[in-house]
Amino acid sequence: MTRGTTNPNRLRKIDRWMGYALGGLLRAAPEPPVVVDLGFGASPVTVLELAARLRQVRPDVRLVGVEIDPERVERGRLLADPPGVDFALGGFEVPLPTALGAEARPMVVRALNVLRQYAEAEVAPAWAQVTQRLAPGGALVEGTCDELGRLASWVDVRRGPDGGPEPVSLTLSLRLAGLGSPSVVAERLPKALIHRNVPGEPVHSFLTALESAWARSAPMASYGARQRFVATARTLREDGWPVRGGVARWRLGELTVAWSAVAPTSAPDAR
Repeated sequence: MTRGTTNPNRLRKIDRWMGYALGGLLRAAPEPPVVVDLGFGASPVTVLELAARLRQVRPDVRLVGVEIDPERVERGRLLADPPGVDFALGGFEVPLPTALGAEARPMVVRALNVLRQYAEAEVAPAWAQVTQRLAPGGALVEGTCDELGRLASWVDVRRGPDGGPEPVSLTLSLRLAGLGSPSVVAERLPKALIHRNVPGEPVHSFLTALESAWARSAPMASYGARQRFVATARTLREDGWPVRGGVARWRLGELTVAWSAVAPTSAPDAR
């Protein structure tokens, strides 16, 4: 069980990205899509916030908060008021309330600050267990953030044709006001990468390139942190890194890169 420390708006950056990057999945669903907040913590606030934000994309979306602590599930059921929000007891098997039907499968599962306490070798099996439960073409959003949500990173993992996990991208999200160095996000990398920030690993090379691009974009600082970060993202792309998105995302302090550019090069260890 996680510590469960959840602050209001802690996951706002991830919510915002999900509406942008996964909105097409939700809108294309033939029936009301189910989205799961896996391991929502001691308070159901992140479930309710995600419901409110995703309803701007798909008004009939169903949210389910899943936790392994019965007391947290019961607290969610007592505090949840909006229709279309449910809670269930469970873990990576992602159970859904029986009211949704025996054939119901989530289109999206978000698991933030869940795997950080696991060993790196347990990440791939957890991803596989979750993606097997997803609807065809569904997505798992897995990562971590700091206590206030100012630093965050997450992996977009899709369900492959055989139901297995296919990670497609890594997203870094930083609060630009007062940002001294973008590499500070290294302390909040997803579990699959946090022990890989060492020379010889792709994610280390990427963060080194990010830091270099930030330094080279220093002349733009006089126009503000946003313009400097936009210039940093452009520099990375010009240097050959598969950076996705455009100015609208970069101005938010958000940077997405193809998973193939940062994926670990060797088998995970027991940390």
